[in-house]
Amino acid sequence: MRPIKTNPSPTISDVAKAASVSTATVSRAFSRPEMLRQETVNQVRFHATKLGYLPNLAARALSTGRQGNIAILVPDIANPFFPPLLRAAQATADFAGYSVFLGDSDEDPEREQRLVNKLVMQVEGFILASSRMQNKKILELSERQPVVLINRDTPGLPRVLIDTVAGIDAAVAHLAAFGHQHLVYISGPAASWSDQQRRSAVSNAAARHKMKMQSVPARHPSFDAGREVTSTVLNMDVTAAITFDDFVAHGLLAGLAEQGVLVPRDFSVIGCDDVLGASTYPALTSVSARCDEAGRMAADLLISTLQTGKRGDVRCLLETWLVIRDTTAPAPKTGRPKLKKKVLPKNNLGDLAFTGTRSSV
Repeated sequence: MRPIKTNPSPTISDVAKAASVSTATVSRAFSRPEMLRQETVNQVRFHATKLGYLPNLAARALSTGRQGNIAILVPDIANPFFPPLLRAAQATADFAGYSVFLGDSDEDPEREQRLVNKLVMQVEGFILASSRMQNKKILELSERQPVVLINRDTPGLPRVLIDTVAGIDAAVAHLAAFGHQHLVYISGPAASWSDQQRRSAVSNAAARHKMKMQSVPARHPSFDAGREVTSTVLNMDVTAAITFDDFVAHGLLAGLAEQGVLVPRDFSVIGCDDVLGASTYPALTSVSARCDEAGRMAADLLISTLQTGKRGDVRCLLETWLVIRDTTAPAPKTGRPKLKKKVLPKNNLGDLAFTGTRSSV
C-alpha cells in the first residue's frame, strides 16, 4: 500500500519569498505589526492567507510575551444591541492580528468578575461593554491590563459612550409638538450608566417643555417587564412613554394591545437603541444607538494602547438622533387611556409577540 502524499505546510520562509520580505518581517507582521508600515503588514498577511500559512501562536507568546488575544465582556449576548458591536470590534481586532475572546456576564457583576479572573492570563486587554462591575473593580483590573469601556463613564480610562441626550431631547420635543403634556419614563438596570443618562435627559427635556414626567422601574429590562408595567402606566395620568430600550417598548406595545389601547391613536411609545424598531407592527419610533461604531472605536482604542503602550483618559462620544416611525401621534383629546378588558389572548399577539431576552445597555 502506497503512503498517502500530503502537501507540506507552508513555512515562514515561503511567505517571506512570496511577499519579497525577510522572515523577520513576516514574524513582525504577526507579532509586532506596529513596528512595520501598514502596507507591509497587509502585503505579508495577504500572501500568508493565499499560501495557507498559520503562525505558531504558542511560540509567539513564549518569545514575545504577548498572547495576541483580547477579551470583550457583555451583559447579555442574546440582546440584539450587542451583535453589531461585537462584529465591528472583532473585524477591527482581526485586521490588527488579534483574536477575540467573548464573555457573557448574564447581568451579574460577580459573574463578570469571575470571567475577568479566568481570562486575565489569556488576553492582553479587555473591552467591557456596559459593565455592571463597581468602578473600584474596573480600576483594579486596569492596573493589571489595558481596559476600554463602552457605555461606562469611568474617568481615567479610555471609554466610548453612546450619548443619547440629543436623541432623547428630540424625542421629548417630538412628543411636545404633538401636544403631549404628561409622559412616563420606563427605566432600566439601576447599575446602568445608560439608564442614569437617559432618565436625566428625559427629566431635563420634559422640564424645558413644561411637561409632567414620571418614572416607572421595569423590574428587569425585558419584553415581559415592559408588558407587566402596562397596568401601572395606564393608571397614571400620562399619554406617552419613553422606555429604556426597544425590548421594554415592545413589551409595552404588547401590553397596551391586550388592554385594547391603540398605538399611536390612544397612546404614544418611543424606545431607545433602535435595534428592533421596524420589526413589529406598528413600527417603533426609537432613539438611535450606533452600536457598531462603538465596537469599532473601542477596539481601535484598545489596540492602539497595546501597540504603543500609552494609556490615556480618552472620552469618545457618539451622538444620537430620533428615528420617527409609527408609534407616535398627537395626544388623544380624551386624555389618558384607561384600563380595559383584554382583547387579545396573552400568547396570540401576532407581530407584537417578540419575547426576546433581557436588555443590557
